[in-house]
Amino acid sequence: MTSHRRQLLRSHPRLMTSLMAGTLVGVALPGPASAIVRILAGWNVAIWAYLALMSLLVARGNEERIYRLARQEDRNAVFVLAVMSLGAMLSLAAIVVELASVKNVAGGARLMHYGLTAATVIGSWLLLGTVYMFHYAHLYYRAPEGDRPLRFPDESLRPGYWDFLYFSFTIAVAAQTSDISIASTAMRKAVLAQSVLSFFFNAAIIGMSINIAAGVVGS
Repeated sequence: MTSHRRQLLRSHPRLMTSLMAGTLVGVALPGPASAIVRILAGWNVAIWAYLALMSLLVARGNEERIYRLARQEDRNAVFVLAVMSLGAMLSLAAIVVELASVKNVAGGARLMHYGLTAATVIGSWLLLGTVYMFHYAHLYYRAPEGDRPLRFPDESLRPGYWDFLYFSFTIAVAAQTSDISIASTAMRKAVLAQSVLSFFFNAAIIGMSINIAAGVVGS
């Protein structure tokens, strides 16, 4: 194991554990599963495991823990964010290939393929909002006390993960920042990146949902 991988495992244990679990499932799938099915199955295991682990972290998170994690994950934060965002977008390309191949599958097998596709779409969308939520939280708590990159309406608030989750998914759903103001260039860059990714992702979800619904009705 290289030093970079060891560093990632130490700084992002939940992410690396989830990715390893997904890789094992994708490789170990029984039967004559296609490469796309293996990729999507592995990706689903990885992202849903990661989301489950992150949900536990959010439920137990407080200011002190967020600050500690922000310092721990600082070095690879942008790299991890870029890789996860790229993975989510590439999963959409894999879904397009999967939907094209489903036309040659009949009956219950087709419904299973549609279920895998739907799980991938939902999981990848949730993944984007979640990884950006953690990025916003870490940007906030890495900044000096008097120079925070976000301004909350309640100036005495010590925001937790739920506050950053609200901020992130408001951008993902409505492409706006609601009642929280942005006060730094680094934060604006992150919000811009999420807004652009969310626009294309949401457009793709609409198109794929129509395709899946038509396929289910047709089957």
